[in-house]
Amino acid sequence: MTLITKKNITELHNINQENCISIFIPTHRAGKKVLQEEDPLSLKNQLKDVKEKLTQKGLNSDEIDTLTQPVQKLIDNSSFWREQSDGLAIFAADGFFESYTLPVHFKEHNYLSNSFYLKPLMPMFVGDGSFYLLNLERDNVKLYECTKHSFTEIAVEDLIPETKQDRVGFDYEEKNLQFRSGATGSGQPMYHGQEAATGKRKNEIKKYFRAINDGLATVFRDKTMPLLIAAQSPLFDIYKEVNSYQNLMEESLTTDFSNTDIFEIHELAWERMAPVFDQKRKEDISQFLEEQGKGTTSIGIGKILPAAFHGQIEALFCENKEDIFGSYKEEKDVITVTEGEENDKNISLMNIAAIKTFLKGGNVYLLDKEEMPNPNSRVNALYRY
Repeated sequence: MTLITKKNITELHNINQENCISIFIPTHRAGKKVLQEEDPLSLKNQLKDVKEKLTQKGLNSDEIDTLTQPVQKLIDNSSFWREQSDGLAIFAADGFFESYTLPVHFKEHNYLSNSFYLKPLMPMFVGDGSFYLLNLERDNVKLYECTKHSFTEIAVEDLIPETKQDRVGFDYEEKNLQFRSGATGSGQPMYHGQEAATGKRKNEIKKYFRAINDGLATVFRDKTMPLLIAAQSPLFDIYKEVNSYQNLMEESLTTDFSNTDIFEIHELAWERMAPVFDQKRKEDISQFLEEQGKGTTSIGIGKILPAAFHGQIEALFCENKEDIFGSYKEEKDVITVTEGEENDKNISLMNIAAIKTFLKGGNVYLLDKEEMPNPNSRVNALYRY
């Protein structure tokens, strides 16, 4: 799965042609709908609608077929549809084609204008904050840099001891603290082996973990991302004693590595981290409500769109699956709002506001009406100054 990046958004935004096609459909990872080929049928229906729009613009059949041929090839590619996620985003123009299989559920939608429609992609970039995930097994330590939708392993083999034996200097395998499933009547984990995680055995583990911590310190230097550790509780408790990274999460992710792969661990890790990153959205909404009426917030596209162009927006709140169409002349900040959908004269003003805000460093939230800070407007903004 190729995830979309801010660089991709910039490149897509910079493409301006007479006919820029954007198509979004929900897709399915597996199950009955995949077997019944509902996803390619959904794309086929959207493509049919796009072709009708192109015909209304005066393009002949050959021009339309040339422009839409890459989309048709996807429809006919059966193997492509067996490797889907939650949503498919397609962008096509003369000499240009990109498709993105993404973990975002899209409403079926197509958009034809002189630029691409990128607002539905914004959930990929908010609340998906970066964090470190440290898989802490006895003799298998892996570090990952993660977001909601991705994980990348960071090579740390040269920074940490490969095994505990490398650190303590004798055959740890024979004397290793053993774990087994189950618990005592008090709910505490049970152990077997020569000793519990106390005394000599604990000191050996602590020495090993201190070496790991010291090695990872070079990776974490000047970093502020949270660190979540996946480990059995006794190991995590010991690691906390030697940890020097100030952004270590207070609780670990307890998992059985023998029955869980990194994909499952990443999903479990995000469930644990999601509330941490959703805090920013809550804080932005709270700040909007506190400052409403003080000149640092705004509702309505008329004031918000120029502010987006000028990089003044800290947080933009857009009502999900809604839009505002019209025209905008940047040089004079002249905005005309019209009814209906996009055409040669009407473009999505909300799309422009979202992308300009995003590219200039602001957060863009797509919210249901009842979640909007001020539900009386389809677009709200919290200014930087």
